Amino acid sequence: MVAGMADRRAAQLDRTLAEAPRRFVFLLIPNFSMNAFAMALEPIRIANRLAGRELYRWQVVSKAGGPVRGSNGVMVLTDQSIEDIKLSPGGTNPTILLCAGLGSEHYEDRELFGWLRRADRAGAALGALCTGAHVLARAGLLDGHRCTIHWENLPGFKEAFPEIAVSADLFEVDRNRMTCSGGTASLDLMLHVIGAEHGQELATRVSEQCIVDRIRGAHDQQRMAHPVRLGVHNPKLICAIQLMEGHIEEPLNQEVLALRVGLSRRQLERLFRKHLGRTPAQYYLELRLERARHLLFQTSLPVMNVAFACGFVSASHFATCYRQQYGRTPRAEREVAAS
Repeated sequence: MVAGMADRRAAQLDRTLAEAPRRFVFLLIPNFSMNAFAMALEPIRIANRLAGRELYRWQVVSKAGGPVRGSNGVMVLTDQSIEDIKLSPGGTNPTILLCAGLGSEHYEDRELFGWLRRADRAGAALGALCTGAHVLARAGLLDGHRCTIHWENLPGFKEAFPEIAVSADLFEVDRNRMTCSGGTASLDLMLHVIGAEHGQELATRVSEQCIVDRIRGAHDQQRMAHPVRLGVHNPKLICAIQLMEGHIEEPLNQEVLALRVGLSRRQLERLFRKHLGRTPAQYYLELRLERARHLLFQTSLPVMNVAFACGFVSASHFATCYRQQYGRTPRAEREVAAS
């Protein structure tokens, strides 16, 4: 009889824990993306309203508490500081989502990194929105986990953390880590969480409330398809552009590029001039310089290394091309960005 009572109590405890609201802590990093933050918070608010009960509970915090300015200049007043968050080793802990944005690739705060590591040891799940993966990686908390990050930051992240498996997917959920690429991908991530925990029907209803016509999966691409993004539909032209984008560090010469898409070099040039108003060589150079610009802003790689990573064989040639495209040398560009 005593054993039976104990079993019933244990079963009741399991039900209580299962019905308890899941807790999220949104940790705002200065210059965080307001879009990514709101897109993650609103779905769980709507889920609570549609369910008629508290499925999710949340807190908005910063390192020291008080207001935090987003990348759009708007100040958000946080509820608490990180030290006010109760962590229970072996107990129930919140999911901590880092909300980051512009400049997170240079964010350095040993105290916050230490707190995140303590939260991890206590058993808290950790996640990052938009460029927050940079912060988790710098704290050593993405080692051995898959992650994703905003497409614009992907090249710099790969250079800074070559040992971390990073994808261009909308979001990644890998054990007790969840990351998303930011923007509306935050919504997709939270719809995934809601669907997994409370059923796809509720996730669909939340999606409809957000005026979203479909729930995207983790492996949907971040960027628009080439025909939409570039306004061109010629399959050979799109194939050539994809080949260029895939060979930035070791550029393909024009003959090889034309051969791979099944055209002569002259036909390929006519195609680029007709649809994009430039030669293949000019377009390819612009792609490589754009990648170089991202690396200059997002990494501390020496300028020579940036040049090599973007297919330039000499620093002088790189500097000349860069100045012609952007009006200043790579070194001057980096100095302006740092000021």
